[in-house]
Amino acid sequence: MNSITLPTDSPLLSRAFVFGSATSSFQIEGDIDNRLECIWDKFCEQPNAIADHTNGAVACDHINRWQEDLAILEDLGVDAYRFSISWPRVINEDGELNTKGVQFYSTLIDALNEKGIKPFVTLYHWDLPQHLEEKGGWLYRQTAYAFENYVDKITRALGERVFSYATFNEPFCSAYLGYEIGVHAPGRVGRANGRTAAHHILLAHGLGMRVLRKNVPNSEAGIVLNFTPCYPNSNSDADLAATSRADEYINQWYMQPVMEGAYPDVINALPKEDRPPVEDGDMETICQPLDFLGINFYTRLHYSAPRERDALFFEHSHRGPTTDIGWEIYPKALYELLMSLNNRYSLPPIFITENGAAMKDELAQGEVKDYDRIAYYNSHLNVVHEAVKNGVEVSGYFAWSLLDNFEWAEGYEKRFGLVHVDFETQKRTLKHSALAYKALINSRN
Repeated sequence: MNSITLPTDSPLLSRAFVFGSATSSFQIEGDIDNRLECIWDKFCEQPNAIADHTNGAVACDHINRWQEDLAILEDLGVDAYRFSISWPRVINEDGELNTKGVQFYSTLIDALNEKGIKPFVTLYHWDLPQHLEEKGGWLYRQTAYAFENYVDKITRALGERVFSYATFNEPFCSAYLGYEIGVHAPGRVGRANGRTAAHHILLAHGLGMRVLRKNVPNSEAGIVLNFTPCYPNSNSDADLAATSRADEYINQWYMQPVMEGAYPDVINALPKEDRPPVEDGDMETICQPLDFLGINFYTRLHYSAPRERDALFFEHSHRGPTTDIGWEIYPKALYELLMSLNNRYSLPPIFITENGAAMKDELAQGEVKDYDRIAYYNSHLNVVHEAVKNGVEVSGYFAWSLLDNFEWAEGYEKRFGLVHVDFETQKRTLKHSALAYKALINSRN
């Protein structure tokens, strides 16, 4: 497939629907000499933590090449650009602003607004300052208040030039991957660690939302959650029950407190020592009204009854077909996710803040003919269309990612970009998927 095609009457083809692309600070910026050390810098130093033994020291050199990247965004015709601010770049160890770091983002935001591209800012995309990790990181309640201070300082500086602020990107990944199973920074393990980190991140979200309401009342404010829909491996009662527990532990653990101020029932299946340290008033703080909910979606997983004594469920390997990172391609799960959330919760407007695929790209004669990625985008955008037709309020879609970049524990081996990056020369080349996305955006009414 070499094009992305939606029905001619699709609501996604109205000018009101936002099309964008997304990146994150640690994955693209480089320029580590002009910021504090973060947990990913430290994690990259651990033996075998990163598949190709690389780090984010240079990445896409975006700090020096942002104007070239802005020109690509303008060429694509996107309505919005979702990027994250590096907390260790803009806040010094004493909790005060780093003027040089702030100036970079301020200049970028002004340039985006001049081009008519809405800035969608994520305040935390996993790069906690290392000095806070050394005090306990997200296991330490005070880190939530350090986040509140950061949000206060940076939003006073950037103000309502930012169209949309998200407090966090994917708390599940920070808490579960980083503090519970240890495959992401900072590499801690233990269920109690994971549940504690998740709670303090959610608390920080609530505190941050209050600051956003006060400092930038006319900017949109919300959070970005990732969802991996859970499917039973069989229709046995045991597998169905385990799948429900998995969904509550992986997905609703973050959604339900944010939307309803309570943890899901699976919390009662945990030993008391593994439950989060909830203090009086925490759940009310977490449950702040949202202007939008960002949903990141890539794949689904299957579950069956647990095979170990203390486990809640057994997670199966991905089924085929898969992307280059090994994740099943199953667009129907995105449709079913959107419908189920819409039925379960009273939702604010939704943005699909990340959706995309790592594929085995080949650069040949100056072209990347990534027709598999185009097919992925086409199928997923069409199920978003179906969900909107069936009553889900989706306001926009962001392709992940603008650029090939540092893909966390995978290093530079997995490429998600619309734009190919030669990491030796930093040359950018628009893939055929970028051209297809551009054509879709330009085809609107």
